[in-house]
Amino acid sequence: MSFDEVVLAPWVLWLGALLAVGFVLLALQQRPWRTLIEDSALQHRWLGATVAIALMWQMRAQAVDWLTLHLVFTALMTLLFKAPLALITNVLVNGAMIAIGRNDWPLLGVNILVTGVIPALVVVVVWRLVDRYLPDHLMVYIFVCGFFGSALATLAGGLTVVLAVWAGTTSPDAFYLAQEYARFLPLLMPSEALITGMLFSIMVVYRPEWVATLNGHRYIDTK
Repeated sequence: MSFDEVVLAPWVLWLGALLAVGFVLLALQQRPWRTLIEDSALQHRWLGATVAIALMWQMRAQAVDWLTLHLVFTALMTLLFKAPLALITNVLVNGAMIAIGRNDWPLLGVNILVTGVIPALVVVVVWRLVDRYLPDHLMVYIFVCGFFGSALATLAGGLTVVLAVWAGTTSPDAFYLAQEYARFLPLLMPSEALITGMLFSIMVVYRPEWVATLNGHRYIDTK
């Protein structure tokens, strides 16, 4: 889900932009381009995934005039490429949506926060908890990270939308519509979780070397 038209107060837009810039800078500090430069196959996979997500974002449902529902895929990108590259992909895709006239440019920061930063943070936390506290079992890793993690990331992103509208909407009807939209979250969560989980499972089974968050020695070699 993402904002299409400006219905938020300027201070919310500025706050979203500052938070988005801060997290993007943190991602860039990890210098993710070094792994891309060193691995040409990774370049192709990451660029192909970025283009594919940009195309998938064209499949969207218009909930209201200023908000669209669509699959995000940030959880999947975080699990496959880790958070820095996933966040860069999100910035590029959101920029593409502005370039083709889908979204208004003042919403760039808020949309990066909602569709990129929040889902990536949630997935990273889930992944770290699985890595630290749960049994070393491949199915645990797949189901908790791929299915549950992506559903939780979708919920967090949706609640962030509702919170942003509640905190600073300029439309008298926007908050009511946001509450109505929140009822769609139980429908969005399974769809994002199912598609992310299925694609993630395929990558883990057939191309485990492509999954950056997978510890092959821990989950595969020792079994």
